[in-house]
Amino acid sequence: MSEARPVELIRLADEENSVIVRVLGRLEPGILAHHDYLRAEIVVHSGFARGQLAAPLARHDLDDWERALDVLEAGQSVRWMDDGRNPEIQVERTDNFQYVEVVVIDPVMSMTSVRLAVCLPDGWLADLRDRLQLVRRTWPSEVIETPYGALAWRT
Repeated sequence: MSEARPVELIRLADEENSVIVRVLGRLEPGILAHHDYLRAEIVVHSGFARGQLAAPLARHDLDDWERALDVLEAGQSVRWMDDGRNPEIQVERTDNFQYVEVVVIDPVMSMTSVRLAVCLPDGWLADLRDRLQLVRRTWPSEVIETPYGALAWRT
């Protein structure tokens, strides 16, 4: 079975700056304990800074991103993947609904951060929700945890 093409989970971009989280596939396909983890990368691009970071995603990261979208829709800022195991992404709301500041922090490897101002198009939140659903459809959860804490293939 061939692996699906990469899918952008997050695309916060304008003509000058962008932060993209691209899901590349399963982290360790066929290995029960890691099959549902996703291999992803965070790509930052601006006239000043460019960078790329690996960011393996657990299923709970996708759930956390969905909750973050609810918070953004309510007009508040969010921090995503702020548990110290991955680069952290902050989306800071401003008075203008279409303008955000995005901060990517790598506390694990490079110990660096970058802050970008991004002007987003109409419908940007709906687009992010659609992207999340596409990732979930492309790589559905195929592993379950039994009542005794063991992992098994979903049937």
